[in-house]
Amino acid sequence: MAAMVLAATRLLRGSGSWGRSRLRFGDPAYRRFSSGGAYPNIPLSSPLPGVPKPVFATVDGQEKFETKVTTLDNGLRVASQNKFGQFCTVGILINSGSRYEAKYLSGIAHFLEKLAFSSTDRFDSKDEILLTLEKHGGICDCQTSRDTTMYAVSADSKGLDTVVGLLADVVLHPRLTDEEIEMTRMAVQFELEDLNMRPDPEPLLTEMIHEAAYRENTVGLHRFCPVENIGTIDRDVLHSYLRNYYTPDRMVLAGVGVEHAQLVECARKYLLGTRPAWGTGAAVHVDRSVAQYTGGIVKLERDMSNVSLGPTPFPELTHIMIGLESCSFLDGDFIPFAVLNMMMGGGGSFSAGGPGKGMFTRLYLNVLNRHHWMYNATSYHHSYEDTGLLCIHASADPRQVREMVEIITREFVLMAGTVDVVELERAKTQLMSMLMMNLEARPVIFEDVGRQVLATRSRKLPHELCALIRDVKPEDIKRVASKMLRGKPAVAALGDLSELPAYEHVQTALASRDGRLPRTYRLFR
Repeated sequence: MAAMVLAATRLLRGSGSWGRSRLRFGDPAYRRFSSGGAYPNIPLSSPLPGVPKPVFATVDGQEKFETKVTTLDNGLRVASQNKFGQFCTVGILINSGSRYEAKYLSGIAHFLEKLAFSSTDRFDSKDEILLTLEKHGGICDCQTSRDTTMYAVSADSKGLDTVVGLLADVVLHPRLTDEEIEMTRMAVQFELEDLNMRPDPEPLLTEMIHEAAYRENTVGLHRFCPVENIGTIDRDVLHSYLRNYYTPDRMVLAGVGVEHAQLVECARKYLLGTRPAWGTGAAVHVDRSVAQYTGGIVKLERDMSNVSLGPTPFPELTHIMIGLESCSFLDGDFIPFAVLNMMMGGGGSFSAGGPGKGMFTRLYLNVLNRHHWMYNATSYHHSYEDTGLLCIHASADPRQVREMVEIITREFVLMAGTVDVVELERAKTQLMSMLMMNLEARPVIFEDVGRQVLATRSRKLPHELCALIRDVKPEDIKRVASKMLRGKPAVAALGDLSELPAYEHVQTALASRDGRLPRTYRLFR
C-alpha cells in the first residue's frame, strides 16, 4: 500500500522520467496549438509560417499509361490499358446484340448471354471452366446490351495465357448441347416472369420506351426474348446468327492490367486462324441498318396494387416515361447532352444522401421538393452509335397521372430556357467526379476501353473527356435542348392509365412555350 502511495505521489509531482519529459516538451496545460494563440491572425486558407512546403505527386498533363491498340491480320483489334496490381480484367467485346436481330428470331442475344461459359471443345462443362479459373483466382461474366455482347474474366495476371485461351474457346467453340439449350429456355422463362413481377418497373419501362421511340427497327427491337420464341430458338438458329456476327472484324480483345505485347501474343496464338464451331462461311446477312427514330406511345394496362404485399405494402403507382431523340455518342453534342442529363438528375422521393446524390438537380428542386405526391422523377440518357434517347421516368398515384405528365413536359420545355451558371458548373463537376470515380474500378476501365475501341478504333482518355465537359457553356445546353424539343416524343406508360393524357396532347405540350397540356372539358364525370 505504501509503495502505491509513493508511486502516485511521484506521478503528481512530476518526478522521474515523466518529469524530465514534461520539462522538455512543456506543461500540457500551457502547450500552444495552431488553432490557439500561436497563430492568431492566420486564416485557414493560408499556409502556416515555418512549415515545409509539401511535395505532391505530379503528372505531365498526359496519362502515362495510354491505351494501346493493335489490329491483327484477320481484323480483330487488341486493346490494353496498363494498371498496377496483381489482377487483370480481360475480355472479348463483340458488335452484336438485339438491334441486329431484324432478320432473325428475336431473343437470340438473350439466349447467348445465358449460354455463355458453358461446355466447349476443350471444356466438358461449366464446372470445368470455373475450376480452371479458380486456379488463378478468376471469375467470369457475360453481358449483352442492344448493340454489344461482352465476355469478361478477372483473374491473376500470371494466368493471362490460360484466360485468353479460355475466352477464345468460349466465344468460338461453344458446344450448345440440347441439354444446355433446354436449361437456357428455363432460365429465360424465369427472367421474363421476374421482369413482370418485380416492384421496380425501370427495366420494363426502358424496354417499352425503346420500342416506342424506334418502332420495329434496330434499338427498338426486343432486348429480352419474347415468350413465343423461347421454344423456337435452337442450335441451328444460334449458329446461323453466330456465323454472321461473331466474326473477327466485329471483335475487340480488351485487357486492363496486362502488358500489351503479351496480350497481342496470346491473341495471335488463340484468335488468329481459328476455325469456329459454326464454320468459316462468309457473313451474308449482316444488318447495317441505321436507327430510325419514329416516336410514338406504348401502353401496358396493369393492376399495380399488389406488386409488393406485406404489412407495409408498396402503394399503387402509375409509371410514365417520356423521351426525345438526343444524339449518338460519336456526335459532338454528346457531352452537352450528358451534362444536361446530369443537370436534370432526380431520383426517388426519399433519399438518404446529400448534394452528391443529386439533391440540387432540377428534378429534385422543381419536382420532388414541390410535389410531395410524386414518388419518383429520374432522368436517363441512352446513347448508341447512331442515335440517342433522353428520357424522364416519373411515378405517382393513378389519380394524379395527368398532373404528373404536365409537370414532366414543363421540365422538358424549361431545358431550352435560361441555364443558371451555378447549376451548370455543379452538373459539370458532378459528371466529372462520377466519371473519375467509376474509372477507379478495373472492370469499368475494361468496359470503357473495349466499347470505345469497338466503336471508334481508339480511346479518349479521362482527361480529354474532362476537358470537353469543362468547355460546355449555357448556350450549348440551350441549343441541344431546343433541337431535341423539335422532335416527336416517345411515351411509355405502365399501370392504371385511365387518367393518361392523349399522345397528341403530350406532343402539343412539348411544342408549347410553357409545357402545359391542352385543357379538356367533360360534360359528365
